[in-house]
Parts: sequence; C-alpha cells; structure tokens
Amino acid sequence: MGDPKTTTNAAASTSSSKPPPPPPPTQQLSLVQPSTKKKNKPKVFRVFRSVFRSFPIISPACKFPSLPGGRLPDSYRNVAGNRITGTLFGYRKGRVSLSIQENPRTLPTLVVELAMQTNVLQKEMSLGMVRIALECEKRGDKDKTKLMEEPLWSMYCNGKRSGYGVKREASEEDLHVMEVLRAVSMGVGVLPGKSDAEGPDGEMAYMRAHFERVVGSKDSETLYMLSPDGNNGPELSIFFVRI
Repeated sequence: MGDPKTTTNAAASTSSSKPPPPPPPTQQLSLVQPSTKKKNKPKVFRVFRSVFRSFPIISPACKFPSLPGGRLPDSYRNVAGNRITGTLFGYRKGRVSLSIQENPRTLPTLVVELAMQTNVLQKEMSLGMVRIALECEKRGDKDKTKLMEEPLWSMYCNGKRSGYGVKREASEEDLHVMEVLRAVSMGVGVLPGKSDAEGPDGEMAYMRAHFERVVGSKDSETLYMLSPDGNNGPELSIFFVRI
C-alpha cells in the first residue's frame, strides 16, 4: 500500500492544476452603426450661417452672446436632420463624459471626457443655464482633421477655465450605459455602478436629451439642449470652437 500522505499530496497537486473558470461572457450589444448618408444642408442653414461664425471665441473673462428670449430661432428648431441625442453621464465623484449619438439606438459617434465632476455639473445645472465651451487651436491649411476628431480641448464652463476635455474611444462601460439607456430618448436618473473603486456610493448619474446641432463653419459647431415641451430656452449649450 502506498503512503497516505503521498496520495493526498498527489490529489492536491492534481486539483490545483485545474484551469481557472472562464470569465463571464461580454454583454451583447444591440446598438447599430450610425447612418453614413450625407444630408443636404437646408436653406435656413445658409441664412443663419454667418451669425454662428461668431460663436464664441472663449476666454475666462468672455461674455457669451445671447439669443432673443434665451431661445433658439424657430427656424432652427424646425429644421429636420440637425437633431441628435446627447448623454452626460458619470459617477457622482468622478468626471462627467459626453456621448453623442445619431439616436438612442446607434453607437456613439463621439465621446468626450469633460474636465468637471458629475456632482459639480449637477449643481451648476440646478442654478440655471450652463454653457460649456471646448476650444482648440486651428491646424494648418493642409491638415484635414475634422473639428469633432480633435483629441484635446481646453474647457470653459460659464466663462471659467476648468481644465481639458479629452476625446476617447467608447469604452466597454460607455457602451454598457448606452445599451441600458437604449429605450430612453430623454430623461435624468441614476444607474447602479460597476466600479469597485467607487464604493457604496458608486451610482452613475445620467442626463439624456435631444440636442439641436448647429454647424457654423468647419471650425465651429454648437449643441443646444432642447426642452421636452419646446417652450423653454435651452438649459445647456455646448460649443466646439477651433481658433
């Protein structure tokens, strides 16, 4: 008969050599690619284009231009093809990110991590209108980089410098949030957090809304948040400017 200890050790060695269990499968996404069709620019775009070329060159002491009555012109609010879905989301004590989608069912066309904590943005929004400006330097005439493909932006919130906004590829967590919110066209709420680093307060806050996208030039685009009832002026405006 063999030594019992030897037999026990051999069994333990065999048990410890088993491979670890496979990781859980990645969540299947139902989000689809955005449309690649180019839409014709409406006549109203050309009429107002010169107005939005002046929107805005940002400095910490700048004064933002105002719209009549604090509202978008009716001609802009009725233009088809300029409306997109924008989602601001982030852990309460983490930085807030902006995701832009053609509609809630498509993959993001742009994700920018903003230089502001989520709870700070929530506080600013509760006080009134918020205007965020993302500014970068112009490139040479031969450079064909599109405005929304710029990798780094100086960020201002209501005229105050707050750091840098960074364009990034959509992460697995970003896509998870967009998938969970697929059926939400407009709304504000919280989602359970997935990050252990956030601890028990790791809820992720989000705000999703329709935005009117106004293209002033190749160096200027503006997103105006639209209210659900259409009667109030936008509470949030986001300017992308290359100067």
